[in-house]
Amino acid sequence: MPAEWEPHEATWIGWPHNTTDWPGRFGPIPWAYGEIARWISRGEVLRVLVESAPHEGRARRVLNRLGQDLARIEFFRVPTDRGWTRDSGPAFVEAGPAGERLAIRRFRFNGWGKYPDWRRDDRVPERVARALSLPLLPAELRGRPVVLEGGAIDVNGRGTLITTEECLLDPDVQVRNPGFTRADYETVFRDFLGASNVVWLGRGIAGDDTHGHVDDLCRFTDPRTVVLCREEDSSDENYSALEENRERLQGARLEDGSRPEVVALPMPAPVVFEGRRLPASYANFYVANAAVLVPTFNDPKDRDALGILGELFRDRPVVGIYSGDLVWGLGTIHCLTRQQPGRSFALKRSG
Repeated sequence: MPAEWEPHEATWIGWPHNTTDWPGRFGPIPWAYGEIARWISRGEVLRVLVESAPHEGRARRVLNRLGQDLARIEFFRVPTDRGWTRDSGPAFVEAGPAGERLAIRRFRFNGWGKYPDWRRDDRVPERVARALSLPLLPAELRGRPVVLEGGAIDVNGRGTLITTEECLLDPDVQVRNPGFTRADYETVFRDFLGASNVVWLGRGIAGDDTHGHVDDLCRFTDPRTVVLCREEDSSDENYSALEENRERLQGARLEDGSRPEVVALPMPAPVVFEGRRLPASYANFYVANAAVLVPTFNDPKDRDALGILGELFRDRPVVGIYSGDLVWGLGTIHCLTRQQPGRSFALKRSG
């Protein structure tokens, strides 16, 4: 699996339609998607999953009103349950002896081990593979299909992968693959993603509905550097978990045996809506060809986070996208995007 900052052919998103993801606050969500689409399409094709012709029409109207060049947008009629394409969308990998062809690794999706409406989302990878005429490669261990969400992992494209014990190894809460051990997952990462070196962090951040996704916590910014969220307030519920993860990274090694450079990324002040803490995190950024899109929350730390990431990504602008409405859906920019590595293949559109 290539790193996210490597060149893309396209980015995939699922145009929002499930109002229960943003109860009482769905109105601004298509406009937030539209702003994200506007930046992504400056440097690559944007491929959008839509439910139907009317759903596509609504998306086109939003994008038109935002001045979007629709020549950079391709729509695919692929029904979904929700719009979190990072987790249920296609996992693109470079396959073959020399990585000379693009393929989709067929991981399964089970609604984060929590929600009942996931069966249409689970079929998205096979439908995208058919639409693009790409191989669909199985991911099975001992004859069992492997459930793995994109937000549960982050890779440097050189053989190292970061994940959390909370998400994948908890035997009781939101279980993805019952009975899987640490060694089982490391076999999956090596055999199906080309990542032979795994860094295990502990817990994720408070409010995370996925039970510990790493993309709200710690991200590679180049093959040797990670940003790790840091909470300075020792009374905050994130403090101890983030400090423990920092200690783990201090002892971690990359695929060549060297230590990663760890850069602290601030946490915004707690974002709470209707008594619930939301998973607001600057680590949920997305690296597109033309920009790094960073969630912001009208918080004084927004500027600090953008400055830190601007120093780390010097080859493209770092852009803040207000995500105070998006995060009510319990995810932000990285959660709704999925990159397709930069290869040229003839498209066969879905019907």
